[in-house]
Amino acid sequence: MNNWWANIVDQFYRCFIREDRYMLLVSGIGVTIKVTFLALIIGLILGFLIALCNLSKNKVFKAIGGVYTDVIRGTPSVTQLMIIYFVVFASIHWAKWIIAAIAFGINSGAYVSEIIRAGILSIDKGQMEAGRSLGLTHSQTMINIILPQALKNVFPALCNEFIVLIKETAIVGYVGLMDIQKAGDFIKSATFLAFMPLIGTAIIYYVLIKILNVGLKKIEDRLRRSEIH
Repeated sequence: MNNWWANIVDQFYRCFIREDRYMLLVSGIGVTIKVTFLALIIGLILGFLIALCNLSKNKVFKAIGGVYTDVIRGTPSVTQLMIIYFVVFASIHWAKWIIAAIAFGINSGAYVSEIIRAGILSIDKGQMEAGRSLGLTHSQTMINIILPQALKNVFPALCNEFIVLIKETAIVGYVGLMDIQKAGDFIKSATFLAFMPLIGTAIIYYVLIKILNVGLKKIEDRLRRSEIH
């Protein structure tokens, strides 16, 4: 038992304390949060626009929305990341994390658009008719009546997409970014130890997502209380 514990302590020291290797993980957390946050904003904006395209009666807009959703959902996110980084932005000297965030935002937008579209379609058509009968335009009715109800309905699904997005960023190492997963891989290669770096990265992801879950749950509870009152 003593030997087992001594081995664990030694592995912990070699993986995280020696040469301040824990700072790689700290830096990786920052990269993961930055990429995820910017990708979320891009995904929400794109998702909203594509949802409107898919719901539009205009054939051109509808075709654009359909092709975008079909292509993005039908190809792996890692392939999309490498195409955007090594092809689309190959000659543009932006920060790596920004390009990665754009790639993940484009990917997330396809899924967010379907979530928002489903939320809008879940609202009774009478709501639109009621808004129009009050003298509101189609756009005003959509913004002031339909969308607030739809977003409340789909908030849990959007939260789930946010959580998935955090975990998907673990592939940014393919374009040379030192995120949490890449930092763990670097420590594993430097120490020739697999258990501690992998468990460490798993714990970090779990804690991040747990904190996010708690925050999102509080927001969801407030939305529900506002409906009651």
